[in-house]
Amino acid sequence: MNEQAMLHVPESKYCFAENAKTIVLRLRTAKEDAPDEINVVYGGKYDIQHEQQRASMKLARSDRLYSYYESKLELKDVRFVYVFEVKEDGKTSFYSEDGLSGTYDFTLAYYNSFQYPYINKIDVHEMVPWMRKAVFYQIFVDRFNRGDKFKDDSYINMEWGEIPNPKSFAGGDIKGITEKIGYLSSLGVNVIYLTPLFKSISNHKYDISDYFSIDPHFGSNGDFRELVDKAHGAGIRVVMDAVFNHCSDRLYQFKDVLEKGQDSKYFDWFIINGSRPDPKLVNYECFGGCSYMPKFNTSNPEVKDYLLNVALHWIKEYDIDGWRLDVSDEVSHDFWRSFRSAVKSAKPSCVIIGENWHDANPCLNGDQFDGIMNYAFTKACLDFFSTETLDAEGFSDKLNSLLMRNTNQVNAMMLNLLDSHDTHRFLTMVEGDEEKLASALAVLFMFQGAPCVYYGTEIAMLGGYDPDSRRTLDWEKASVNNPISTLIQDLAKLKERPEIQTDNISITHEDGLLQIERRDSGKALRLTLNNSSKPAKHNASGQPLAKLNYEDGELGKLGFVVESFAIKPSVQIKVVQVESMSSL
Repeated sequence: MNEQAMLHVPESKYCFAENAKTIVLRLRTAKEDAPDEINVVYGGKYDIQHEQQRASMKLARSDRLYSYYESKLELKDVRFVYVFEVKEDGKTSFYSEDGLSGTYDFTLAYYNSFQYPYINKIDVHEMVPWMRKAVFYQIFVDRFNRGDKFKDDSYINMEWGEIPNPKSFAGGDIKGITEKIGYLSSLGVNVIYLTPLFKSISNHKYDISDYFSIDPHFGSNGDFRELVDKAHGAGIRVVMDAVFNHCSDRLYQFKDVLEKGQDSKYFDWFIINGSRPDPKLVNYECFGGCSYMPKFNTSNPEVKDYLLNVALHWIKEYDIDGWRLDVSDEVSHDFWRSFRSAVKSAKPSCVIIGENWHDANPCLNGDQFDGIMNYAFTKACLDFFSTETLDAEGFSDKLNSLLMRNTNQVNAMMLNLLDSHDTHRFLTMVEGDEEKLASALAVLFMFQGAPCVYYGTEIAMLGGYDPDSRRTLDWEKASVNNPISTLIQDLAKLKERPEIQTDNISITHEDGLLQIERRDSGKALRLTLNNSSKPAKHNASGQPLAKLNYEDGELGKLGFVVESFAIKPSVQIKVVQVESMSSL
């Protein structure tokens, strides 16, 4: 065994509790290693010296460099200590805090065994149950639909359908969304994620001047209440966008600081270098290089209380179902811990999704976010479908690697996306190839986590980088089904199936084909996808539920098939085998 490649970290993504009695263990090894058997040898903290139990570990997945073995244990004693037993070529080794050794003395296990000292229920990252069935649809509000025909529209400066610029206003509003709840429901959507709605002078509303008022461009607080009520009535949840890293320079508190400098009682609400903020010098922290978006000092208890009150207000008064957290990686961990405690106390089923573009494991241990916008998944899809720098093997490796970044709970609550208001449209990145978009959507829905469809994807909308990715939705095209919207409807139905709601996911490659398989209780769903330029043979073993370029056992270029089939008992994956031992 390559000891340098081996890795296990207690109380991490390699060792985590799923509930008060269940723990998941992972051990990383070099991919080229092929042990005959790996077991976890474990016991209670105070009795492992005298009696141990053994449970087998199964190969869960592999990526480009490593293999990952996994075991799930139901514990009687949650004061849990353990080491790993590795058998290879007739030789037995043990892996503990001291590394790899030929023998292990369990009478001294209290010195160097791994341990999870105690499963405290409050530390367990609880699943938001509805996320396992979630199909998100992101709406950039100004560009989705105008419903209020009688509002003051003097601010609108573009025709619906024109290509937008950074200062364009098209007139989309909350009533326009409410009007289309039936459309969203028919598409298979059961969660809408809305870009900011609060008072702001911009079209995107990420520079907020009043966190308690809906912007008049979009309607009123009453309009929003009606939207939530109608959405809930249709079985659709509503997630809002929380911009708590920064605000508008028109926020009352910042205006007071601009006027009074250090004499303002809000001076310490912001991070200022000097006695007074100077927008020309930009001597204060702000979002990016935007002087009109000053950064909050979330280390200030008054700021923390203010923003927490904002979060709780929209939960308690309007019954929203979640928060997406803008620029969440630049806000303190301390603030997000307080945020989670407050939000989950008010509504435990409220989901918390961070906007972190990179590996966010420090935020995903159950004390801050439930999941993040999974831009690493986006990039992997671009590498496979757009630049083609990954083949089926490389894509399989990458997706497996992404799943090993986090716990099972987090993987199930990741917001997976192909594009958003902050990226190029995926269809543009694949040069308008709708078959590539269709294939990518199949991967999106079959991957573990919640798929998020960016508005307009269902009509194959094109768009470059912001602001071009924020075009208006063509409702004439949306009024009739097309191959992409029909596919999204079919894929959304898969989220109702128990096979796709489990953590049991296998991602492999064979003969240049990508396969993603989801299993539960003797049933399975399998996506088989051909991203090559040549046809490939594949005989579906079950009922096709969605397909593209697949006929008579042949997958054409960009062809895929999602099939449902029964698992033979002989190939079902056993979670764990346990054997008691008095000693080793």
